[in-house]
Amino acid sequence: MTTLRTVSRCTLLLAFATFVPDSVTAADQIVLTEDDGKTAKIVASMVSNRHINHPEINDALSERLLHRYLEIWDPQKLYLLQSDIDEFSTQKTSLDDKILNGDVQFAVDVFERFRSRMDIRAAKLDALIDVEHDFTVEEEMIRDAKEIPWAANEEELDERWRKRIKFDLLMLKMDDTDLAEARKRLHTRYHTNQVFLDQTEAHEVLELYLSSMTHCLDPHSAYMSPQTLQDFEIDMRLKLDGIGARLKYDDGYTLVEEVIEGGAAANDGRLKKGDKIIGVSFDASDNFVDVIEMKLTKVVDMIRGKKGTKVKLKVLVPKEENEEETAGIERRTKIYELTRTEVKITEDEVKGKILETSEWIDGRKAKVGILRIPSFYRDFQGANQGGDFKSTARDVKVVLEEFNKQDVQVLIVDLRWNGGGALQEAIEVSGLFIPKGSIVQVKEPETGVQVFDDEDPDMYWRRPMVVVCNRFSASASEIFAGAIKDYRRGIVIGDRTTHGKGTVQNVVNVIDRPSLFSSQAHGALKLTISKFYRVNGDSTQTKGVTSDVVLPSLLNVREIGEDSLDNALEFDRITRAGYSPFSAQVTDAIVSQLQQTSETRLSTDKDFTQISRLIAKYLERKNDKTISLNESVLRAEEEEMKQEQKEEEEAIQQANGGEKKDIFPEDFYNRELVNISVDYLELLRSLQTAKTGK
Repeated sequence: MTTLRTVSRCTLLLAFATFVPDSVTAADQIVLTEDDGKTAKIVASMVSNRHINHPEINDALSERLLHRYLEIWDPQKLYLLQSDIDEFSTQKTSLDDKILNGDVQFAVDVFERFRSRMDIRAAKLDALIDVEHDFTVEEEMIRDAKEIPWAANEEELDERWRKRIKFDLLMLKMDDTDLAEARKRLHTRYHTNQVFLDQTEAHEVLELYLSSMTHCLDPHSAYMSPQTLQDFEIDMRLKLDGIGARLKYDDGYTLVEEVIEGGAAANDGRLKKGDKIIGVSFDASDNFVDVIEMKLTKVVDMIRGKKGTKVKLKVLVPKEENEEETAGIERRTKIYELTRTEVKITEDEVKGKILETSEWIDGRKAKVGILRIPSFYRDFQGANQGGDFKSTARDVKVVLEEFNKQDVQVLIVDLRWNGGGALQEAIEVSGLFIPKGSIVQVKEPETGVQVFDDEDPDMYWRRPMVVVCNRFSASASEIFAGAIKDYRRGIVIGDRTTHGKGTVQNVVNVIDRPSLFSSQAHGALKLTISKFYRVNGDSTQTKGVTSDVVLPSLLNVREIGEDSLDNALEFDRITRAGYSPFSAQVTDAIVSQLQQTSETRLSTDKDFTQISRLIAKYLERKNDKTISLNESVLRAEEEEMKQEQKEEEEAIQQANGGEKKDIFPEDFYNRELVNISVDYLELLRSLQTAKTGK
């Protein structure tokens, strides 16, 4: 299973799994078994043999692992002391040997020390939240924990926490939250943190530890426990067995965020958005497990199950308007029995939309097709079995066929927030827009460079097209954008460059094979095995695919690309593949004209002017090492900070289709994308007229 993905999209949907209620209390000590040690040994062997760099599991890796694992648990340096670090550092050159021998006790030791430090801190936080803070004092807090050492003693930690709590209260006050309410929220926040930590399971500790080791090699190699692997496979198949509901954690309750159309809950009709699940019976018996203050992943595991099986939910539902008042009771309890069914995750699949530009922009008439590709998904199991299976390329074909029937004149392919997916899908989707030819080159340490071609001579879209990317468009998205650019097939628009992930990961089961007749799965290893290159010879690694027309965005200046990640592999080039750009639809002159026309429009656009102002303010503050804890000083930056946050929230909401799940909602950014697309269409028409005289 070869994948290219960067942005993790853990979908908390209710899918198939087997749940056995825990027989231990939440606060019992984590225990990693001999079988977990065996998993670590297999992972270490696979890393050495299959990773692109064939790294040794040695003392140098051991020391990096120690520091990375400690920082995973306490990234803000608010719990562990320097004495803890010193004690753990005595093992800095022995962790490699222990892993090779199946000893993973260090993972547990760090976790349990962190938990004990959190217990000590919890006893102090309530009083610190309730104390009267002086918000007029001129004092500051360090922004980046990497700039400070580990605390020498409890007194130093007390002072860090005093400032942290004061900052948290200030941020809530600036959102016009009453101070009493702000304190209540902080009590809940830190109580919840402790509750969730106590619900940590052994497989999560092992996964964090082994992934800390692989992340010392590159940002994308990771160990996946059987539970995480299941979510990954759901992500690629876009289907699952369950009740069809999306859940979230809210103030101690599991809240129904969405009932998915076509699922068991939607067909039943009783479970509604906003309902609170307080109890679950996995086997639909009368024995319910109380799930109040339970970690969301554990609740999901209980509700999941095989298609055709039943589950019971104990639910708090809002009282009906005409229901008789009961003193102090805002909700009533209901019990729903549901039969699990297959649910298709349609929100993450390819979608199309046709818009008439005259409805968006006065005086401009054209028919534009929007092709939204959220990820490059592929049902590998279905593909291996043959017949019908879920595939990005197949879904794109359907949309393009409809666009051709409707006489769409120009196409916008939207890859914003697309973190990647299956390599095969990136190749096949690219091939729908170009004649037969090379799409991508993959370089492996042993076998050299392999060129992957589009073997289908048909073009499913021949008219003008633009590709929209942002800094979160990665991996498979960059293969597609790079191929379109190298073949001069279309214009790339968006952030200055894409994410810059030019590595290929292979997901391989971690299997113990004592004989030819038996095997046991120990999760899976997502391992970087090769690098991919555009047909022009450039890697996308760290540099990405640059846009022909760049639009103002805060994402352009934030450190969110591959080049900002620890242990990212370096950019390089290889020999150009044997390909020829087939189209004259993109030339330097055309790109220059589109840039100028867009810049002229943007110079008088109030929304983009505001974005440019926010960018300037962000760059001014970027190098600030401290945050003021003086309310008046902090409030002076409130408007800019809120505007930045608003823009990011709107961008995320837009990526999810807006409140109405529109794949391309009408806003100032999308309006400019449409304007550029029409500019491009009209420019090509004028060039054609000049050439033919018609």
